[in-house]
Amino acid sequence: MSQPSEDPAARLRWVAYCVLIVLSASSMAGRIATVESSAVGPDRTKTPFLSANDRSRWCTVRALVDQGTYAIDDLVNGKDPNWKTIDKVRHKASDGREHFYSSKPPLLPTLLAGEYWLVQLLTGATLAEMPFYVGRILLTVTNVCPLILYFLVVVRLVERLGTTDMGRVFVVATATFGTFLTTMAVTINNHLPAAISVMLAIDLAVAIGYDGRREIWRFAAAGLFAAFAAANELPALSFLVLLGAMLMWKAPRQTAIGFVPAVLVVAACFFGTNYAAHGSWRPPYDHRADGPLIARLPEKLANELDLERIPNDLREAVDEDGFPLSATPAVQVRQPNKRWVLVDQVHGNRFALERVEGGIELRRWDNWYDYEGSYWLNAKGVDRGERCRGVYAFHVLFGHHGFFSLTPVWFLALVGMVMMWTPSRGGHSALAVSALLLSVVCVVFYVCFRPEQDRNYGGVCCGFRWLFWLIPLWLCMLIPAADAISSRRFWRVIAWILLSVSTFSAGYASLNPWSHPWIFSYCEYIQWISYP
Repeated sequence: MSQPSEDPAARLRWVAYCVLIVLSASSMAGRIATVESSAVGPDRTKTPFLSANDRSRWCTVRALVDQGTYAIDDLVNGKDPNWKTIDKVRHKASDGREHFYSSKPPLLPTLLAGEYWLVQLLTGATLAEMPFYVGRILLTVTNVCPLILYFLVVVRLVERLGTTDMGRVFVVATATFGTFLTTMAVTINNHLPAAISVMLAIDLAVAIGYDGRREIWRFAAAGLFAAFAAANELPALSFLVLLGAMLMWKAPRQTAIGFVPAVLVVAACFFGTNYAAHGSWRPPYDHRADGPLIARLPEKLANELDLERIPNDLREAVDEDGFPLSATPAVQVRQPNKRWVLVDQVHGNRFALERVEGGIELRRWDNWYDYEGSYWLNAKGVDRGERCRGVYAFHVLFGHHGFFSLTPVWFLALVGMVMMWTPSRGGHSALAVSALLLSVVCVVFYVCFRPEQDRNYGGVCCGFRWLFWLIPLWLCMLIPAADAISSRRFWRVIAWILLSVSTFSAGYASLNPWSHPWIFSYCEYIQWISYP
């Protein structure tokens, strides 16, 4: 980290930076110190786990350290409702039986399990007996400490790319109070590590691309952080690919020696932990459809299946596939006269049947989200998904979950993105192109390429969380715009108003990020929107 120069203005800026960082970190630590769920169960107990989303990861952490397994059956099927979660999958394991697992990729929970193991070793405390004590320690170490590093990197970038005192301080103020990253600090989630990793990779890329630094460790670190961002946010794979291509163009030898091996290490950890957890190289979210086609059965069998009977044609088709049924298989009706699941508990096998034009398709079962009592078979409210892609795109950007409506400070970043092209900004056009391209790719991915069931705004959350990893890039775009308005009183007032609204949105759900945005709540209150 560069030190402030002898310039008195630089010293004052650093005082402002330190005050902002200390206030933000203290605020996050204070919220973690009081974080608690709503009282549940007959005993009205509470935990520091706020939603099904983070409980899903906490279940894996506890199961790994306390039970030595990725399976979470004992927790989600136990009597304590504080460990229940809808974010789970069910599939056959190596022991031939079906087990429940977290639906989240296991790499991050595995790393958190390492932290929990160390805490347990040093203090003897367990998540079962002292969830607040252990949980709050892990939240502070996992979220607050890396965010402090993130803020310091933001300071370094604004000192390098910024030109005015007000502009630099404004960007740091936005980073510390005006985004949803600090909102997410009170809960275990994948969005924070992804965004922090992107910021660290940008800092390294700026040093390599604009300062001409060629140390191998910089390329290795850039690869490590960019790959870890992709491991936590699938669309961040575009950032990894783009950064790798730019570095390969700038310095092919260093990229091949440093960047590529680091990426391969993270990839090995991601797929290795996934295989260790599930016996599959594909993550759980890639097991949401039926498996290979086994046979096509006559359409007339639908009535028997609705009566939960097993026709001889079905039994023979399964036998021919090499999975003979036991004496007591069962048919589960998912959608009458349309979809069924054949379950053989004795052998631990499942098969999917779906009515199509001209018959019924029998397929091997590969939908890990399709099990008895699965929430995702009949998701409710905002989890049901938006039918209209146009409506979805509007609300993602400007509506009740809008990237720009909730945090309108990014309108200034749009201006800064254009200004990045000008020669007076030191020729940082590559940074602007990257921010625009990656943002478009991410939005298009979620709007155009996700099925209706996944167009759910990230469920109940303070904002459209799948765009949070882009925040570091938009902070960089904010720098030239903040500099430009520093000498214009009217636009300074507008800028601080936009930041105030952004800070309000970030603070609205600061005690529980797994809450609806204020715009969404207000629209529900005045009955502009309704999610039954």
